[in-house]
Amino acid sequence: MKDKAFEVLQRIGRSFMLPIAILPVAGLLLGLGSSFTNETTIEMYNLGKILGDGTMLHALLVIMNKVGSAVFDNLPLLFAVGVAIGMAKKEKEVSALSAVIAYFVMNISISSMLEINGKILADGSISKDVLEGTISSVCGINTLQMGVFGGIIVGLGVAALHNRFHKIQLPNSLSFFAGSRFVPIVSTIVYMFVGIFMYFIWPVVQNGIYALGGLVTGSGYLGTLAFGIIKRALIPFGLHHVFYMPFWQTAVGGTMDVAGNLVQGGQNIFFAQLVDSANITHFSADATRYFSGEFIFMIFGLPGAALAMYRTAKPEKKKQAGGLLFSAALTCMLTGITEPIEFSFLFVAPILFGVQVVLAGAAYMIAHILNIAVGLTFSGGLLDLFLFGILQGNDKTSWLRIIPVGIVYFILYYVIFSFLIKKFNLKTPGREDDAGEVKLYTKADVNTRKAKGTNAEGAASEDELSKDITMGLGGKKNIDTVDCCATRLRCTVVKPELVNDAALKATGASGVIHKGNGVQVIYGPHVTVIKSNLEDYLESAPDIEYTENSEDLSEETDRKDEDKQENETKKVVKTIVVSSPMTGKAADLSTAPDEGFAGKMMGDGAVVTPEDAVIKAPEDGEVVFVFDTKHAIGFMTDSGLSLLLHIGIDTVKLDGKGFEVFVESGQKVKKEEPLMKIDIDFLKNNAPSLVSPVLCTELEDNQKIRLLKDGDIKAGEELFAVDFYE
Repeated sequence: MKDKAFEVLQRIGRSFMLPIAILPVAGLLLGLGSSFTNETTIEMYNLGKILGDGTMLHALLVIMNKVGSAVFDNLPLLFAVGVAIGMAKKEKEVSALSAVIAYFVMNISISSMLEINGKILADGSISKDVLEGTISSVCGINTLQMGVFGGIIVGLGVAALHNRFHKIQLPNSLSFFAGSRFVPIVSTIVYMFVGIFMYFIWPVVQNGIYALGGLVTGSGYLGTLAFGIIKRALIPFGLHHVFYMPFWQTAVGGTMDVAGNLVQGGQNIFFAQLVDSANITHFSADATRYFSGEFIFMIFGLPGAALAMYRTAKPEKKKQAGGLLFSAALTCMLTGITEPIEFSFLFVAPILFGVQVVLAGAAYMIAHILNIAVGLTFSGGLLDLFLFGILQGNDKTSWLRIIPVGIVYFILYYVIFSFLIKKFNLKTPGREDDAGEVKLYTKADVNTRKAKGTNAEGAASEDELSKDITMGLGGKKNIDTVDCCATRLRCTVVKPELVNDAALKATGASGVIHKGNGVQVIYGPHVTVIKSNLEDYLESAPDIEYTENSEDLSEETDRKDEDKQENETKKVVKTIVVSSPMTGKAADLSTAPDEGFAGKMMGDGAVVTPEDAVIKAPEDGEVVFVFDTKHAIGFMTDSGLSLLLHIGIDTVKLDGKGFEVFVESGQKVKKEEPLMKIDIDFLKNNAPSLVSPVLCTELEDNQKIRLLKDGDIKAGEELFAVDFYE
């Protein structure tokens, strides 16, 4: 149970990195834009002619400022999408779309509840009895101020729904909405109720968050020390993002009124003050307490540790170790990326990492005590120090105090590390046994060590259907691409001669179509689930070709065909007639200029070449689905027949052009009620054929199609009959 929880927390931490990754760029744009459009800065460095109002550079910097602000202003939405992508196991693009939809649905639901209960007035203004700052505008929607937490709630929830339902199978009549198509649907429904729920629960949660933030803040410098120690201690486990992010981005890290707006989270407060720097005497050290200390040990402390490791390296390995350690130290100083050095502590000498945790934690507290208020985007390197410390001036940031403290830290790290390395003969880089390799370790090395003694193969569960499909397609090595349309699994293979049609039909396919290196395996509307499962299976399937014949499978398929033929000699007990949905020329399905339709691979029925633009309901019934490209409609008659009205051949490629649909999924219609209108001339000029199959897609073995009309036919006239045998 603990391992499972740890795994989940790790995944959550990793998922935070996707939206966090944009912050350095956004912060850079915001930092440069704010700094060099600030009148005080321009006057201080006498840059009026270059950067003054009206210059081209000034206009560019203003744009940069606004672009950076746009990222920070919309962080909740970015976190919703980023977390959903990070936590989704497969088909991540679906989870991203679903997260966007769910985010807006949740906030619209909250906004509606606020309006219903009089918190938001009819003119859009906020009621005077609402506590200031608790309602804010999110993407133009007045909703509860949930900050990044709102995005995380959406991201985690949508990811859970996606992982649970992206392979769901529905009844045949609803199969178009199965698989990944179901995820945005269920997300919309769920988050409508989540929004209603959050209206009642979030004010309570918000009070708790304020209380937690107040506890940390109320603990003063000791609270800052505890924060720093915990954050650094979580580095090896990859859980530090889970810990620090609420302090940076939510009310846990404090709240402050900046330029008339209530801002939550230490990092957000700093950047809000940066935008309003002309009116700020000194940036808030209470806000920057969660990161200002990083400049002390990242620019000064850890390079001191690197020097200690170099000086204590064996003479014959000093040159090699020096090159590695210099590179790692330079990276740490410039960017604040500490992994190469820190993980070497953990890997070869955990005691050194313990020292690093304590000293680093103390750096956060010292910076807080000294009122140092230098912001950052990602980590405390020289780049961020220059942008958000030096450029902003010592009066506003007290950045100069970092230097004397940093020098002391450099000495402390050097002395302590040197002593411990020599005292305990620690195998830091350059001190390995003679056979050992001089290297810096990474997180991957740590994870590899953790995995030793466990089964790391992690092979996916055997999906027998996907396995059989893979074999029928000639093996994983023979499969180049996998895709699907509404009814067909569309694959590209390397060697078409290795594809075994009989084997594929034995998996439930109604037919197989070959077009060069392209193979279409017809499964019906549930093909999306089959495709998803096949992609999962192929990730761990053996990379081989399968060349064996499957005569037994072929015999089995022939036997099934013989069983169907036996029905012809049996007694008809029931007949259902299907009328033509269009006026035109009727013909047997075998005449269709498409192998899949002509071979009855998607069902049996007839074809009609339309001569009138209006397509009508063949019988009383319900529209099950309308394809996105409008070229086909799924229809369920009141008599229980599942029909597919497919207008033209390969008209899916027209992307809806030439079609005007009058109905929608779930709509009840009467016989001869218009379903759509087509542009006959356009379709004739842009589609291979106007021949339109009318199919029964779910015939049982005891059911058989009988053509009733061949030649001229009007919409509403009997087209074919479905005979039921005993």
